[in-house]
Amino acid sequence: MSLMAARMLRHARRREGMTQRQLATRTGVAQETIARIERGRHVPRVDTLDRLLEACGHGLESLPRLGIGIDRTQIQQLLAAAPAERLRSAMATDAAMVRFRGSIRRVAE
Repeated sequence: MSLMAARMLRHARRREGMTQRQLATRTGVAQETIARIERGRHVPRVDTLDRLLEACGHGLESLPRLGIGIDRTQIQQLLAAAPAERLRSAMATDAAMVRFRGSIRRVAE
């Protein structure tokens, strides 16, 4: 959480064009604390992070994380293969897709 909070706060503050001192003045959170949060050395409470982000015109949201539940074994196997083998695999997949599209057209006619 500390690195995620650090990135979120630093991005929001810089996007707003504020210094840490200006953010501290707006929120009442010490500039030293903001600096420690942005360096990932302090994990803020959720309400503190929300107040800091709100002062920058941002907020906390609950969003689904991309990539959760994805089986990465095929990706790892493909990346472990030599470039020539990856190219052969891509060409074989493309040829299979062309055949598949052709069979769909024939069924639809």
